[in-house]
Amino acid sequence: IYFYFSLTGCVTCLDHDEHYILTFPNGYGRQVNALIGIFIFNALSILTVPWIELGGECSINCSKTGYNASIVFHTKPFYGGKKHRITAEIFSPNDKKPFCSIEGEWNGVMYAKYSTGENAVFIDTKKMPTIKKKVRKLEDQDDFESRCLWKDVTYNLKIRDIDAATAAKH
Repeated sequence: IYFYFSLTGCVTCLDHDEHYILTFPNGYGRQVNALIGIFIFNALSILTVPWIELGGECSINCSKTGYNASIVFHTKPFYGGKKHRITAEIFSPNDKKPFCSIEGEWNGVMYAKYSTGENAVFIDTKKMPTIKKKVRKLEDQDDFESRCLWKDVTYNLKIRDIDAATAAKH
């Protein structure tokens, strides 16, 4: 399964009046398959858990400062390799060589290598605090806002009533 984003986003740093335009990676629904003779045996329901894998190139650009980054989400090779790998390069305005290269796992630890020769942990996502979402109460939402629209499906999935959840989608 493959889904493709053709979207851009904008992150604004209000304190500096900077707008960063970014693109998103593609997503792939993955599972482990075992090759038996000339037949493919799908071990999904017995042996493995499927996962969504991010893959492809992204960019982040700030027109005000000229700083930009190119990011690659690497997909896991069929044989060997790791899931969730990422590499990135960060460029100063008008430079062709990056002043910082990053590699690691997008859902784990990423390491930075600077043009000065310094190496450091760039970010460890496992140590970051989880911040609870702030969502308006259901009664304050319009009928077609996500939480309000999907409330019956969500409730039935939580109580493990798949038939009622499926019915609520129609």
